[in-house]
Amino acid sequence: MTKGFVVNTPYDDVFRTMLNDCSRLIIPVINEIFCENYRGDEKIVFSPEIHFVNQQDGEETKRITDSSFEIIGEKETKFLLECQSTADSSMLIRIFEYATQIALDQGELENNVLKVEIPRSAILFLRSNGATPDKMKIEIKTPGGVNSFDVPVMKAQKYSIDDIFEKGLLFLIPFYIFSHESRFQEYELDEDALKELKIEYMEIVKRLDSLLESGSISVYTKKMIVEMSNKVVNHLAQKYDNVKEGVTSIMGGKVLEYEAKQILNEGKIEGRIEQARETAQILRGMGISEEKIAKAVNVSIGVLKEWFSAN
Repeated sequence: MTKGFVVNTPYDDVFRTMLNDCSRLIIPVINEIFCENYRGDEKIVFSPEIHFVNQQDGEETKRITDSSFEIIGEKETKFLLECQSTADSSMLIRIFEYATQIALDQGELENNVLKVEIPRSAILFLRSNGATPDKMKIEIKTPGGVNSFDVPVMKAQKYSIDDIFEKGLLFLIPFYIFSHESRFQEYELDEDALKELKIEYMEIVKRLDSLLESGSISVYTKKMIVEMSNKVVNHLAQKYDNVKEGVTSIMGGKVLEYEAKQILNEGKIEGRIEQARETAQILRGMGISEEKIAKAVNVSIGVLKEWFSAN
């Protein structure tokens, strides 16, 4: 019997949409949280999102994890990343429930030994304050001794626009507006203050355009970043019309204009793009380097990585 269901917030939906539609953007986030050195072209395999967590009363609760996935590069590593709008230590309970259930779901029984693996787990807090820790810990007392593992904390409000682009943390852009939440009332009443906010978002759009022109991101990736940014702004600033209109006018208008031109151009050469993609896959299977493949099919390394990460 299934009882209970966790209701998603708009921020959960944005988080999950970014993971599904722009999954490659999560790799720099993992690098930042866990001090890894993934290149960005590793394969990402997502685990089932829905798990049935056993409760103490014998019932089962249907839970949806924000992200449980495996990155396959030189080694295979499992990760669990949870997103929450407000810092709260009770998140550790959810992490423990999800991590242990994922470990059990993917466990192996061999020679009377149950082997399970707890994924490397972390929390993304969209809001934080001085009391928010940099990491949390889960400690498990077993008959064989006490075991524990750290749960690193990523604080979205900590990252400036420069940080985001220098570290490739484009995944955080939709949540950037949280860093301005405390000033919404000021922006609503003061045109000069609102202008400063709009200038910041102009800078975001300008830098996204530069990445697009260099082939580092695709039109679709930029489109998703913009759409998800507007969704978060519209919900977070729902009581502040000037803030909503100010940010979405910057994020929305320019991308739609540019996107229309790009889609038109892409439509004209759609057949050639598909042929180039197929040729690139064949050359990759032959062990040809990415640099030579990119030159052979006349695309940037960034576009080539997008093609390969989608397979």
